[in-house]
Amino acid sequence: MNSTRLLLLTRTLTLSGALALALSATGCRNQAANRDQTAGPSATAGTDLVISGEAALIAGDRKKAAQDFARAIAVNPNLTDAHLGLADINRMEGDYAAAEAGYRKAADLAPQNFDAQYYNGLMLHLMDRVTDAIGAYLRALAVRPDDFQANLNISAAYYQLGENAQALAFGERAVRLNPRSGPAHVNLAAILSDNGNHADAVVSYQQAAEYMELTPKLLLGYAESLKALDRYTEMRGTLEQLVRTTPSAPAHERLGYALFKLEQYDQALANFQAALNADPNYFPALNGVGVCELNRWYWSDQRDSAARERGITALRKSLTLNNNQAAIQELLGRYR
Repeated sequence: MNSTRLLLLTRTLTLSGALALALSATGCRNQAANRDQTAGPSATAGTDLVISGEAALIAGDRKKAAQDFARAIAVNPNLTDAHLGLADINRMEGDYAAAEAGYRKAADLAPQNFDAQYYNGLMLHLMDRVTDAIGAYLRALAVRPDDFQANLNISAAYYQLGENAQALAFGERAVRLNPRSGPAHVNLAAILSDNGNHADAVVSYQQAAEYMELTPKLLLGYAESLKALDRYTEMRGTLEQLVRTTPSAPAHERLGYALFKLEQYDQALANFQAALNADPNYFPALNGVGVCELNRWYWSDQRDSAARERGITALRKSLTLNNNQAAIQELLGRYR
């Protein structure tokens, strides 16, 4: 009953949680705090258009704001706030490539501008340019070391790259900076779990549950760490809660595994089959069905040939979907 590793499920899931706070913001940054201060007779050229654009953005008129920021850049290409304002609009509209270019230009003009560096990193992260994103996050943290979201995002980015030592350091700092953040606790729990520290991961998942909705990401991760600790009764309870609210192939398959370990074989088989009803190609559930059916054949004093055939068929299909399963290959070899 091999299942896809938690790593494959959580790397993407953790990233989405880590970036959620930044993406949910649709208003302006604190533009006044970032106003260009460059001296010289031409430094103020276009600033009236920046002010107009900021006002339009606050009023919700993105079209006018974009026009004003673009005109300001045309008048004075060195206006950091104009590039930031236009990049903000592109970010809100989901044009991450254009937003990244704008934030990068602003960062080139003002390397000590936290927003320019941080949002440049965020756009790179969302475009899956993770290594580049880390560089931008580090530049942002050099300006503002204790920014919660930057610490959380860079932790998630390092985790995506499998660099768990760095991911853990920044993940722990994010939790210290905001102990009431559910996504920060989930991120830390996933890193701890991947490091094999499931006891601390369970604690982090429990803390996350105090501060956020019980999402499938949280419950599946929690169940996986409980599994690693052989806490199958708690694992079953967690997954029963999940399948009641958000049934899925992974949820049913993991519940089937817990039930099998608790020797509730008929219920285990029913959940493996429910997983396949949700996704006929979910190979971990096929493994579960195969093992349950072969056990049924064995316990019938090897008379239930139909159960044996169902088990072999399920395992063969699993291997056609994922041939990199040495344990399943070995098991199937016994019954060929």
